[in-house]
Amino acid sequence: MSDREIILGCLQNDRNYQKVLFDKYSGILMTVCRRYFPDNALAEDALQDGFIRIFQSLKQFNFQGSFEGWLKKVVVNVALRKIQTERKVRDWMELSAAENKEFHCTSIDKLQEEDILTMIGILPVGYRTVFNMYVMDGFSHREISDALNITESTSRSQLVKARQMLQKMITETNESD
Repeated sequence: MSDREIILGCLQNDRNYQKVLFDKYSGILMTVCRRYFPDNALAEDALQDGFIRIFQSLKQFNFQGSFEGWLKKVVVNVALRKIQTERKVRDWMELSAAENKEFHCTSIDKLQEEDILTMIGILPVGYRTVFNMYVMDGFSHREISDALNITESTSRSQLVKARQMLQKMITETNESD
């Protein structure tokens, strides 16, 4: 079934097509959510909110460009709104960091995707958000500054600091092995 058929079915509020859309893209979009929310429950909430937004906004998709890219952009925007409104971010970040203290890998070559996501999840929320938007989702510093209401230089600075922290985590992990 093509994306076009799925979209048209969803636009008619057909639950079967909505399920097909969810089944086809939920894994990819969950990966996006996990980059912003290392806690599974928060990532799942963001995914659910993302799909609600997708179904509400689907009529705005104009069949130009990548549908998957459009879906990811919707989910990233939902994640950013959740980050901006979430007052308990610091609490779950500290909990996540404490849970991940036992993280080990033998060398940079053996880092798995899950290990890297764990490291990204430990970053402070500002660093993590800019890192994900720039490196993982391909936003420009201008787009990041507009979305987060920060300056472009702040975006660049947060990215540099995020990279430095990740390099330090990787080095410390390798030294402990």
